[in-house]
Amino acid sequence: MTARLRGTELVGMAGGALLVGGVFLPWYATDSSNPHSQVDGRTGSLSAWEVHPILRWLLLAAATAPFVLAWIILRGHALSWARGEMTVVTSIAAFGLVAYNGLVDRPGDIAISLRLGFLAALAATLIMVGAAAKRSSESEHPRKPPGTI
Repeated sequence: MTARLRGTELVGMAGGALLVGGVFLPWYATDSSNPHSQVDGRTGSLSAWEVHPILRWLLLAAATAPFVLAWIILRGHALSWARGEMTVVTSIAAFGLVAYNGLVDRPGDIAISLRLGFLAALAATLIMVGAAAKRSSESEHPRKPPGTI
């Protein structure tokens, strides 16, 4: 039964696992020499789990997408869309959320640097997008006759 899974699904699941790990690794660090360098009154290394009360749940939900895709493939479910398309959409959304919160709207006031957890989460979302896009491109799209909806 596991023979239905390809390398792309395994890579995607590895990306999902990396995203889960990235949520719990430090994303941000404050500057210890600057008393104004704080995130919600906290200093030191802070993970996404500690800083983002809503984003953490969205990222954990997005991390399940490659596993759901693998489940669909293993069970042989019929879909009205190419396998992997929804995983691509979910992964792109997760990438946007991670990139925005780390690069555009970083928490804290001043002197907040990025750490390994952010980079791991960003890489994980890119891995998930790539693996799901590869799977989606390998799926056969049913063709419809011209003039039909």
